Amino acid sequence: MTHEPHPGAGAERGIMVVVVGPSGAGKDTLMNLAAKRFSGRDNVHFIRRVITRHRDAGGENHLSVSLQGFAAMEQSGSFAVWWEAHGLKYGIPAEVSVALSKGHVVVANGSRSALHRFQAAFPRLKVINVTARPEVLAGRLEARGRETHEDIMARLARGPLTVRGDYDVTELDNSGSLEEAEQKMIGILDGLLAQVH
Repeated sequence: MTHEPHPGAGAERGIMVVVVGPSGAGKDTLMNLAAKRFSGRDNVHFIRRVITRHRDAGGENHLSVSLQGFAAMEQSGSFAVWWEAHGLKYGIPAEVSVALSKGHVVVANGSRSALHRFQAAFPRLKVINVTARPEVLAGRLEARGRETHEDIMARLARGPLTVRGDYDVTELDNSGSLEEAEQKMIGILDGLLAQVH
């Protein structure tokens, strides 16, 4: 179940960047590093998602809300896009339209299953698909200790790591060093900034 595009969201001049990828690919880590690198820039914004997950659950820095609170926000038009995955609800605040209307670059953690909603809401959409080789993903997921080896192998066998659909996608392989992947991420965002100025 997903939310219809926020009214008026089509007038932006900036670029909405959605970072997607499977668990273990390192997208949260890369987004955090990029946010630090661009922290002095007023034309790049890294968005804090609203999630129906406890604030101490780990992972990304998100705004934790109850299911009731999320429903109230959705009803009041507080989200540009929202979606549900793995029993949780995720929302991108409608305020992103302000930055996009100024021609800025906005970066958000997304989901491959919700890309069609992002595309409907944002006329200038860029998808960064962070991936890694299956054996690398398996090693990282096992190191987390949250799933058994069998569960991890089943997860990786469920589907391809690529993005399906007609989107502007850049693949970012994070199988090697973190520094190398960070430089790739910075390079992609620098290229997008050049397009909006």
